[in-house]
Amino acid sequence: MVSSLSPLPFSLYAEFGLAGGYGVVREKLQQLGAFLAGMVIPNIAALIAWGLVTALFIPRGWIPNEHLAKLVSPLIMYLLPVLIGFTGGRLVYGARGGVVGALATMGAAVGSGVPMFLGAMVMGPLGGWTIRQVDRMLEKRTPHSLEVLVSNFSAGLVGLGLTLLAYAVAGPFIEAVTVTLGSGATRITRAGVLPLISLLIEPGKVLFMNGAINHGVLAPLGIAEAKQAGKSIFFLLETNPGPGLGLLTAYWVCGKGEVKRSSPGAIVIHFLGGIHEIYFPYVLMNPLSVLAMIAGGMSATATFVMLHAGLVATPAPGSIFAYIAMAPKGGLIPVLLGVAAGAIASFLVALPIVSRYSAGGHATGAFAMAKQTVQAQQTQAAISSAKE
Repeated sequence: MVSSLSPLPFSLYAEFGLAGGYGVVREKLQQLGAFLAGMVIPNIAALIAWGLVTALFIPRGWIPNEHLAKLVSPLIMYLLPVLIGFTGGRLVYGARGGVVGALATMGAAVGSGVPMFLGAMVMGPLGGWTIRQVDRMLEKRTPHSLEVLVSNFSAGLVGLGLTLLAYAVAGPFIEAVTVTLGSGATRITRAGVLPLISLLIEPGKVLFMNGAINHGVLAPLGIAEAKQAGKSIFFLLETNPGPGLGLLTAYWVCGKGEVKRSSPGAIVIHFLGGIHEIYFPYVLMNPLSVLAMIAGGMSATATFVMLHAGLVATPAPGSIFAYIAMAPKGGLIPVLLGVAAGAIASFLVALPIVSRYSAGGHATGAFAMAKQTVQAQQTQAAISSAKE
């Protein structure tokens, strides 16, 4: 999970992918991930509340209740997208941008038949950016005596226009995109090749792209699937603490010096606390160990697919406690088996890699440099947040 968030201007969406160079593209991906996480993470409590309502009261839940189960659809279809849209607009232009972003998101939500999380991530920042541009245009043209009137009506009119646009165009279009992505993900799962997604997820995480991967792609797919099936495997792919546990255990067993001494504490922070960034320096100092993370991710995902595992909502943070809380009725054992499979596979692959690396005698210096890299990334995010 992303531990440091940086609210970024809406122009990031337009700039993403247009600049050349691997370093620039990676930086844009990291910034995009931080921005997406900045919209989702403040609303995690609401997502957890919806997940608990779903786990408890739907017909397959722990306490089936037809009356209380009526809360599930309005929460996922309207409240959660509007909250995310408001947060996205607020990141761009404060509370005023948040209000217009919420209006625009509501239009997309009403104009669609699927949960509008992707729509919220587009319309929310668009609403904030649009009202900011309008305010700048009217700032020097508005008499002081009419400022309050013009301010309220301009926001109302912009909100109306964006709501109608979202209802007529954006909602149906994003619904089609969401359905297409969901169908593709379903076909990949049924074809048995979903474990291969670890080839992208695990290297992406240690390059600080986990926000874009989880909040931008997997979470919206998971929410759409959970609304239909009551659970989703997509909530398990990026958040799984198993592979990181296996890697850190290997460093605890075979590491030397500071690396070995710090591993037990890192295990607690990662596996119980859900802060995955804690293991990033252990991978960055020894890039070959990413193979252990990929092996763990693939093994865990294969186990999840085979046992039809899934969670009812996003586990946030990616802690084993969150996994237990978000497991559906009768679905805890498959989830835990998948986590265990990921940890075991990662540990076994990491053992020879860590042993050989530790024998080289330069692990301590490399570990210090890797920690500085992680801290620099988090500092950069904090600076961007302060500027906003």
